[in-house]
Amino acid sequence: MKKLLIMTLFISTCSSYLFASEGGNIFRATFMADNLEYQFNDEKALTWDAYAYAGYDLNKVYIYSEGEKAKGVSSAESENQLVYSRAISPYWDIQIGVGYDKTQDSHKNWGVIGFQGLAPYFFETRASLLIADDGVVGLRAEAEYEALITQRLILTPSLAFAAYTKNDTQMDIGSGFSNLTLGARIRYEFVREFAPYAGVEWSKNFGNTNSMESLDEVYITIGLRFWF
Repeated sequence: MKKLLIMTLFISTCSSYLFASEGGNIFRATFMADNLEYQFNDEKALTWDAYAYAGYDLNKVYIYSEGEKAKGVSSAESENQLVYSRAISPYWDIQIGVGYDKTQDSHKNWGVIGFQGLAPYFFETRASLLIADDGVVGLRAEAEYEALITQRLILTPSLAFAAYTKNDTQMDIGSGFSNLTLGARIRYEFVREFAPYAGVEWSKNFGNTNSMESLDEVYITIGLRFWF
C-alpha cells in the first residue's frame, strides 16, 4: 500500500500543471446525500448513499457510505470508505484508502484503490478495487447520468455492479460476478440543495452470491437528495 501511495503522488504531481489554477488554494467542505430513500421491496428498507469531502482542488479527503436498514432488523448493513483523492486530470481523481463493510453477522476491512470522474457523454463514474488481508479481491463500480427535462426536473438513470475473486460466506459474498443494480430516478429541485424524487430500481444477485442470498427484484423508491 505504501508503494501505491508513493506512485499515486508521483503521477498526480507530474500532471498537476495541466489544470492548476488560483482556485486550487481554496479550501472546500461538502456533504452530499445523493440518495436517502425508502424502497418498497420485500425488506421494506430505508437506504442511503452519501459522501462528504474536505480539501482543495487537487487534494481532498472523502468519506463514502452506503447501506440499508431493513424493517424488523436491529442493525443496518453498510459499505464505507475513507480515501485520499488526488486530481490527475481536469475530470478524474485517483483515490487510495481503506474500506469497512458491515453485515448483520460479520464485518470486513479492505484496502481501497479507485478512481472517480466524468466519463465521455457526461457519465459520473466511480470504481474501487478492494483488497482484503484474507486474499479476497473485489471490484465495485457505479455510473449515473443526469438528463435535464427542465431546469428543475431531472431524470437520473444509474448502474452499479460488484464482483469478487473468492467466496466469503460470512459477508454473503460469492466469487465471480456478484450483483447488478439498474435504476432510474426523477427529482424536482425546489432549490439545487434540496430535491425530493421517485424512481424504480432492479437488483439481481448472480452466481455464488445468489446461492447465498437469492435476489431478483424490481421495486419503487421515494426519497430525498440534499447537500450543503
